[in-house]
Amino acid sequence: MRLPEVYAQMKAEAGKVIVGQEEVFEQVFVAFLAGGHVLLEGVPGVAKTLIAKTLARLVDAGFGRIQFTADLMPSDVIGTQVFEINQGKFYLKQGPIFTSIVLADEINRAPAKTQSALLEAMEERQVTIEGTRYPLGDPFMVLATQNPIEYEGTYPLPEAQLDRFLFKVVVDYPPEAVEREIVRRYHTGFDAHHLDRAGLQPVVASADLPALRDEIRGVTVEDGILAYITQIAAATRRSPDLMLGGSPRASIASLLTAKTYAALQGRAFVTPDDVKQVILPVYRHRIILRPEAEIEGLNADTVLRRIVAGVPAPR
Repeated sequence: MRLPEVYAQMKAEAGKVIVGQEEVFEQVFVAFLAGGHVLLEGVPGVAKTLIAKTLARLVDAGFGRIQFTADLMPSDVIGTQVFEINQGKFYLKQGPIFTSIVLADEINRAPAKTQSALLEAMEERQVTIEGTRYPLGDPFMVLATQNPIEYEGTYPLPEAQLDRFLFKVVVDYPPEAVEREIVRRYHTGFDAHHLDRAGLQPVVASADLPALRDEIRGVTVEDGILAYITQIAAATRRSPDLMLGGSPRASIASLLTAKTYAALQGRAFVTPDDVKQVILPVYRHRIILRPEAEIEGLNADTVLRRIVAGVPAPR
């Protein structure tokens, strides 16, 4: 089965439970195929958890949820060694990180020590417990959420950790007509806490992922597109509105996800539009605005759109 057919089935199945967040779901699926992690930012109640659960079901992957709090310890995330008296030896009690798709809910509520344990898992696909390294499985994806308006009792994520997220996806309020459809579904019996009743069917198995990712790797990228990607990165570093531009990791993320978008559309080559499609989710968490730009009312997306508009696209 080719990737466009898989994607069409994914959208059809997701539509059974997700209403009005099609672009968000698409971006999360793109990140999953590209082997990256996603930071979901949105106020409570806009389906962030539902999207994570739905993705796990559709790709037939294990799912775990970690509620991040100020007293959460690294061992609560990765696990610990426990002494078994009857056996007279230690054994590993695995933490919730040992699964395929991890929902790190309100990630910015945990202190730096706990966030650093998650950072190793995200970057190295392994955890270290009392000096012993334990590999995590494949696929492995962290979907972290944070509330954009609540700062009391939170710990800002350091730039090094933000840079490990392939995408930052903004989950906004749905339009009124879409919200009406959501309410109608609940009125007729839908319950997000019981997804098994919605009839969701897995579309992709773990065994299918290598073939799908081979399709993505086979997508052609011309030198002009490569230059376009790096020119955008360089433009973020020169922008008078930014204190910090995108790192080479941002350029790599742009390449990988643009190839994934092209493959989803059934194309064997990347276009400038594929690159433009991924710039906002790739860069919005990797740049830092100057205070003067914020005073002018600019935000990350506004600045990025301005930068992309100023870089000539290859013909």
